[in-house]
Amino acid sequence: MRNVVVTGMGSVSAVGFGAEILWRAARDGQTGVDEFLLERSEKQHVRIAAAVKNYIPANHFSRQLIQTCDRFSQFGLLAADEAMKQAGLHDDESQGPRVAVIIGSGIGGAETNDEGHYNFYVRKGREEPFAIPRVMPNAAASQITMKYGCKGPSFAVSSACSSSSQAVGLGMQMIRAGMVDRAIVGGSEALLTPAVFRAWEGLRVLTPDACRPFSKGRNGMVLGEGAAVLVIEADDIAKARGAAAIATIAGYGTTSDAGDLVRPDPDGAARSMAMALEDAGLAPDDIDYVNAHGTGTVLNDVTETEALKRTFGDHAGKLSISSTKPIHGHTLGAAGAIELVVTVKALIEQIVPPTINWKEADPKCDLDVVPNTARNIPIRAALTNSFAFGGINGSLIVVPAS
Repeated sequence: MRNVVVTGMGSVSAVGFGAEILWRAARDGQTGVDEFLLERSEKQHVRIAAAVKNYIPANHFSRQLIQTCDRFSQFGLLAADEAMKQAGLHDDESQGPRVAVIIGSGIGGAETNDEGHYNFYVRKGREEPFAIPRVMPNAAASQITMKYGCKGPSFAVSSACSSSSQAVGLGMQMIRAGMVDRAIVGGSEALLTPAVFRAWEGLRVLTPDACRPFSKGRNGMVLGEGAAVLVIEADDIAKARGAAAIATIAGYGTTSDAGDLVRPDPDGAARSMAMALEDAGLAPDDIDYVNAHGTGTVLNDVTETEALKRTFGDHAGKLSISSTKPIHGHTLGAAGAIELVVTVKALIEQIVPPTINWKEADPKCDLDVVPNTARNIPIRAALTNSFAFGGINGSLIVVPAS
C-alpha cells in the first residue's frame, strides 16, 4: 500500500492569511473571534464571529475571476496557492491527469445566494449572470482544477462539518489505490451572511460571549469562515521530485450515526475513530494528542468525551485533548482541514495547542483537556475529529514523515 504524505499546506482564517499564522495563533491562544455586525440584519442577536478580516478581493484576483468566484471559492484558491508553493508546484505547470482535486464545503456560495435573493425579492434588480457557477458547491474545486491544470478526478464533498475531513480521506484513499499520484484536498466556507447567520441563531447553538469547549458553563459555538488546503501525494512520487514530506496521513475513518439529524451519537463517533486507528495500523495507546471536534455546545462535548472513552479505554485519560475552535471559529465544511493543519503543526513542533476560554472542569467532560496554555509533550501520533449534522463522522490520523 502506498504511503501518503503531506507536502504543502495553506490556510485563510480569522487570524490571518497563512498556515503558519494559523498555527501560531492556535499555539499561543490568540483568538480571531471578534465583534461581528452584519449588514441588513436588524434582528441580529449574537454579535461575535470569526470573520476573515481586511480581505479585499481585488488585492488578490483579477476583476474577471472575481466575477465568477464567490467568497468561498476565493478563499479556497488562496489556500491552494500557498499549499502548492510550499509543495514546490506552480500554476504554470499543468498537473495533468494523475492529480485529483477534492474540496469540501457545507454550504458553497452563501454570499452569492444571499445577495441574489435580496436583489431579487427586495431590490427587484437584475440577476447576477454568473450566479450559478458561483454558488455551486464544487465551484472551489473547479476553480482550483482549472488554475493548476488538474485533469484527474475533481469534485466537492458536502457533508456539513465533516466535509473537508472526508475530502482529505478520500484523496488519501485514491492515492493508495493508485487512481492518482497526488491530490489537492481541503475545504472552504464563507457563510457569514445575514440569512445563514440568522438560521444558526434559530438553532440556539451560538454563544453570545465566548466559545468554551469542554468547560463547565459553556453555552455554545462561534461561527467562522475560512479555508485550508493540503497537497498530499504518494511518498515515492514526492521523493522522486525532491519534495520534502511534512507529515504522513496514516489513517482515515468515517461513519454515519443513522440516527438523529442534529443530536450526535457517541457510538458513531467512536466507530469513526476506531476505523481510523485500524486503517493506520495503530493501537489506541499509540495516540498522544487529539484535536477534538469540540464545538463548545453542551451536548457535543459530552458526546465526544464518551466517544473517546469508548475508543481509547484506559488510555483515554492519558490523551492530551484540545479544541482550537475558539481561535478560528467553527468553519463548518472547512473545519476538518483547518484543524488538520493545526494538528500537523502540533505533531511537527511537539506542542499541544490550548483550549482557550476554559474556566472550570465539567464532571461530564472528565478527560485531560489542555486549558488555556499550550503543552509541550512527545507526540508520536495525533488524531483529529470532525462530527457533522446528519450524523456524519470523520477522523484522521497523522504521524511524522519517515
